[in-house]
Amino acid sequence: MRKIKVRTQIYLTLTILWYDTQAMKRDTIKKHEDFAGTTSDPTARCAYFLIRAKNTLFPGDARFGLIVTKKTFKHAVDRNRAKRLLRDWIEFNQDMLRDDWDYVFIARRDILDASRLDGRVAMKKALNYLRKQEINVE
Repeated sequence: MRKIKVRTQIYLTLTILWYDTQAMKRDTIKKHEDFAGTTSDPTARCAYFLIRAKNTLFPGDARFGLIVTKKTFKHAVDRNRAKRLLRDWIEFNQDMLRDDWDYVFIARRDILDASRLDGRVAMKKALNYLRKQEINVE
C-alpha cells in the first residue's frame, strides 16, 4: 500500500512540473487564415529569417507560427533543423515579443549555416526593430 502512495505523489509532482513548463510557452498559429498577412504588416528581415507581425485577435494571448517550405528546404532533416533553430531563438528572446501581436517567422536558406549565438543576436536585433514599428489597424 505504501508503494502506491509514493508512486502517486511522484506522478502528481511530475504532472505539476509539466503544467508549469507548459504555461511558460506561447501558443502557436495553426490555421492557414492566421498565417495570411497584408502588405501593411510590419516586417523585419535578416539573412536567416523574415518576421511578420500583426494584431492578435485576443490581447494577452499572442501566438507565433513558423513557415519552413519544402521549396526552400528539400530535405525533411533541413526543415526540422530550421524549425528547431527558430524555436530556440524565439524561446531565448521571449521577453522581446509583444503580447498584443501574432508573429510569423519565415525561414531562409542561410539559417542552416547559422550558429546558435549568431541566430540569437539576429533575432534580438530583428525583434527590437519590429517593436519600434506600429501596426496600422484597418
